Amino acid sequence: MANPSFYLGSWRAANTSTTNASTTNGGLARLPAHHLVTHGAIFGMTGSGKTGLLTVMVEEALSAGVPTLMIDIKGDLPNLLLNFPRFDASDLAPWVESVALSEEKTAEQIAMEQNEVRRNSLAAWNIGEPELRAYHEKTDFRVITPGSSSGELLHVLSSLERRSDRWDIDPESARDALSAAVSLVLRLLGRDPDHAKSREHVLLSVFAEARPCRGESASLAVLLEDLAKPPIEKVGALNIDAFLPKSERKALAAALNTLLASPTFASWREGATLDIGAWMTPQNGRTPAVILSVAHLDDEERALVLGVVLEEVLAWVRSLPGSSRLRALLVFDEVYGFLPPHPANPPTKRPIVALMKQARAFGVGVLVATQNPMDIDYRALGNAGVWCIGRLQTDADCARVLDGLSSMDIKGFSTATLGKVIKNLAPRWFVMRDVHARVGTILLQPRWAMSYLCGPMTRNEIRRAREMFGDDGAQDDAQKSGVVQHRDTA
Repeated sequence: MANPSFYLGSWRAANTSTTNASTTNGGLARLPAHHLVTHGAIFGMTGSGKTGLLTVMVEEALSAGVPTLMIDIKGDLPNLLLNFPRFDASDLAPWVESVALSEEKTAEQIAMEQNEVRRNSLAAWNIGEPELRAYHEKTDFRVITPGSSSGELLHVLSSLERRSDRWDIDPESARDALSAAVSLVLRLLGRDPDHAKSREHVLLSVFAEARPCRGESASLAVLLEDLAKPPIEKVGALNIDAFLPKSERKALAAALNTLLASPTFASWREGATLDIGAWMTPQNGRTPAVILSVAHLDDEERALVLGVVLEEVLAWVRSLPGSSRLRALLVFDEVYGFLPPHPANPPTKRPIVALMKQARAFGVGVLVATQNPMDIDYRALGNAGVWCIGRLQTDADCARVLDGLSSMDIKGFSTATLGKVIKNLAPRWFVMRDVHARVGTILLQPRWAMSYLCGPMTRNEIRRAREMFGDDGAQDDAQKSGVVQHRDTA
């Protein structure tokens, strides 16, 4: 599809009411795929329909053949696995047990009711079983859960411990990924992770980089040996003992050994290789849909893992040739806490800001969503060309979003007028501003999602969904052996 567009739902003029509005009164809302090359942001409180809109955008991207990597914080995005290709109540029965208990009905009764709601709601948007089957057969879902066997395990330090042929093809990006892995190790040790200022980071990076340059991997055990018996005499212009005294190297080695012996940390060093290029490469004509779920991790673990993953995404993006079409999409559901204003600087912030500034040149779009607009760096979101604003919880939230919109051309609307429109939004309606569109600011009602949205999934539910749809987490031979073949998305 040369110039695909995303069928988002229906639209109407921004000066009309959304209360009890039917879907038939407005025109079809289609977003040209390449408009998301300049990124997008979705805002909305709980119950606004934000997750539904995000799901629809992902479904449209996958239907258009756009490989999509999704970062899941709350457990909602694994619902995309429930893309049943037919209307059959038996498909829904395993996923309505909690609803059945609350309504004192059997799961079969609730499933039959939900099946009819799904059938009729999708029919209102001209989506039937042929469209469901086409979407189901075209997409290839994969769920990765670092530190948990509910999905695929992820070797978070694979850029350090598993040599990639990227060292032969693109050593600069390989070095960036290795540096991010070293930073993660030092953060876990409670030490300075700064790649430019930390002597420990510099020394470990020097040790680690020497090995892939010789065609070897740099495991943590090997780095321990290098700290005990340095294979080099100088770091820069200084003797190694002057750069980092033996006593400090010994203390670093002891801390590293304790980390290496931790059973919890062991699960972070097994599983799928962190290779974004391989993840985003279509297989057997099916569009990759990779869900990286960190809902089970605590806040600190999420920031550490996602910092490394996003640095790897940035390194991959920079390895691509330039493009004006949307060749891949990164979706971040609930970016709150990961892109905060200055001076907060979690490990996720730098790569997100860099992606918002640079990824467009390579045809990679970034779509972020949040229900907490107050704690977001709007200088980064100023690079987003598509904004969708749903119901917001407080006047402060509304004012913060309007302040972020002030740099955009909102044709014919003062911020005060737009603020009133946002406050009066009905559920599942959004104010949408696309800087590339001629129609200006509009009201958007998303279509019904093809996926069955059962709410946040637990680890057991993710495991059950993967088993149901045949996602056994199988990896290719190169990944199983720890040797990663670097491939770019076409």
